[in-house]
Amino acid sequence: MAEDLKKMYRTVMDDHFPESLSIRFGDQELVYRKRTWKIPDAKTGEVIEKGLRYGENPGQEAALYELVGGHLQLGDCRFIDPGKGLVSAITEADMLQAGKHPGKTNLTDLDNGLNILKYLMKQPAAVILKHNNPCGAAHGDSLASAYHRANRADRIAAFGGCLVVNRPLDKETAEQVARNYLEVVAAPDFEEGTLDLLKKRTNLRIVQIRRMDRLEEYRDLRFVDFKSLMDGGLIAQQSPVCRVHGPEDLKLAEAVHDGTTYRIQRPPTAKEMEDLLFGWYVEQGVTSNSVLYVKDQCTVAIGTGEQDRVGVAELAVYKAYRNYGDALCFDQYGISYKELELAVERGERPREDRDVIDAATREAKAGLLGSTMVSDAFFPFRDGVDVGIRQGITAVVQPGGSLRDWEVIEACNEAGVTMVFTGQRAFKH
Repeated sequence: MAEDLKKMYRTVMDDHFPESLSIRFGDQELVYRKRTWKIPDAKTGEVIEKGLRYGENPGQEAALYELVGGHLQLGDCRFIDPGKGLVSAITEADMLQAGKHPGKTNLTDLDNGLNILKYLMKQPAAVILKHNNPCGAAHGDSLASAYHRANRADRIAAFGGCLVVNRPLDKETAEQVARNYLEVVAAPDFEEGTLDLLKKRTNLRIVQIRRMDRLEEYRDLRFVDFKSLMDGGLIAQQSPVCRVHGPEDLKLAEAVHDGTTYRIQRPPTAKEMEDLLFGWYVEQGVTSNSVLYVKDQCTVAIGTGEQDRVGVAELAVYKAYRNYGDALCFDQYGISYKELELAVERGERPREDRDVIDAATREAKAGLLGSTMVSDAFFPFRDGVDVGIRQGITAVVQPGGSLRDWEVIEACNEAGVTMVFTGQRAFKH
């Protein structure tokens, strides 16, 4: 059975989806063309023209379509026009190393990386994604710094992930990337010498996104978002547009309860405001329910996909401690924390080695001291924000709108924590 599975992972499936697709909205029509690529087989050298390798899992046929015709206006909303393809427009020429035919998850990770980076274009930035969620995201003084910080934020989850950067990949960054295992590396361009370093991993998909210099133009463009139901039905919706463009769009938290007005007592510092904005922009690409912790424009931990808000706040704290301890362990001993833990259990390393890492992690509260807490929806009770306060956060950004906003404001004021409302929820399912 194991061999059968391995064969399935290697197989590029035939797909029976049509070469073109059209969707009518009343008297308006959108026209799509299926994307295929001619890619040589890594073992035989035979050129195979196929589309997606498979869908979310082997055995699921899938197809990628690019919008090539039609214009859609519904009410006051004009949806994105043809000719603006990013991931759906990738050609063989853009696959600087194809590695092998991409699967659905490779492209949806890349797409979500661009979805996040469209808010982060003013500085060098890197996002590493797995299963359509960011593992780590960071700004940096240089691209190499941004990648190092994003990777260090969660080395464990980044293994086998998709890296998307918003500047031409330089040699210093490529040297770092080449030391790690990734499935996809995407950039607007690749400087001389970088491809030689990256191509040492023959299965690595190296992709150039040629329109990335215009990525900010996509901030306010809407597309039609489809959700297919198990009964064959569809839900169609407008894609979300983030209303937060700068500090002026974040309002100090305020709420009225039983005739009393509750207000946050302390406005954010300039540094906190940078983290509040950075965190809210990364939040646009995270599966809800989610809570993030951000410090110095870098994610400390990302909690995703939980059913309750206090639970996801606690999950993110757990991940922060795990990631911080793992990074320290790798810096000090050159191995992961789990490898150290196993070596201690087997008596191959002294227990003190692990105790040193654990003590340093606890003392720093896993980097959460002075961090910003980001929530994609309101806190229904103060217990969620209290999780972050206990770890030493100094700022919170959230939509607001709970009946108990006053209670959350009180919790923040008691701790000297500032909090801003976005006035907009950021659910992503």
